[in-house]
Amino acid sequence: MGLADNESMRVGELRVVIFDLDGVIYRGDQVLPGAADTVTWLGEHGYQVHFLTNNSGTTRQDYVKKLTGLGVSCEIGQVMTSAYATGLYFQEQGLLPARVLVIGHEGLRSELREAGITVVLADEPGEVGYVIVGMDREFTYQMLLRAQQAILGGARFIACNRDPTYPVENGVLPGSGALVSAVATASLTEPFVIGKPRTYMLEKILAKAQAQPSEALIVGDRLDTDVAVGHRAGLRTVLVLTGVTSREEAESAPGEQQPDWVIGDLREFTALLEDSSAGVNHA
Repeated sequence: MGLADNESMRVGELRVVIFDLDGVIYRGDQVLPGAADTVTWLGEHGYQVHFLTNNSGTTRQDYVKKLTGLGVSCEIGQVMTSAYATGLYFQEQGLLPARVLVIGHEGLRSELREAGITVVLADEPGEVGYVIVGMDREFTYQMLLRAQQAILGGARFIACNRDPTYPVENGVLPGSGALVSAVATASLTEPFVIGKPRTYMLEKILAKAQAQPSEALIVGDRLDTDVAVGHRAGLRTVLVLTGVTSREEAESAPGEQQPDWVIGDLREFTALLEDSSAGVNHA
């Protein structure tokens, strides 16, 4: 069933299951096999379920609408995104008030404004203290130029994530990492990254769940983000093959990118838990 067939799942203390979204719960607007039933089963069996995504273009409320529309049970407190986490980071680090040049969709801008950040767009004048880059399908050379000049002028460069691609129904599309790399190249500056594989968002989920890393498990489709962040934070990891990673890539993955278990899709996940947790009370 996975890479660690010779090991017990040891889920007696497991209380929290964290799912990536793109490529795990859905691809584009298509819910993936077993996703809705798995989330329902986990809730019925006393597990806390959370959703963790590097995607910065959508608000948490819009994710709730999308997930519930696909038949996946979800409330806003269960959703952690790189956009929301960026706002949290500014609040926790005492960086407010802040004027921020934002390259990203309205979902990112909305979450930042909600956190108390003054959002400046690329075509608006004025100095900024920070440049935040997320996914933006209308990215232009003028945006790149404005971001470059702001960073060279002393603005701090922050990236929501560096994912090179993200999965949709029939393949993959360029991710915000492509835009981040363009800005990094033009400004000769590497960004501070909020999203996976940095552990910041995962730590926020564990704090909300009042759980230790040993009590949580992350399910994702990427080795370099989902699996890596899980191991960095001390969680067990499950790779699902409905996203961007093949079984062969998982089997040859280096170090922290080696998943503990590999499953074809989420229809196999509850069986993975049931095989090792008979009689365990998770309440």
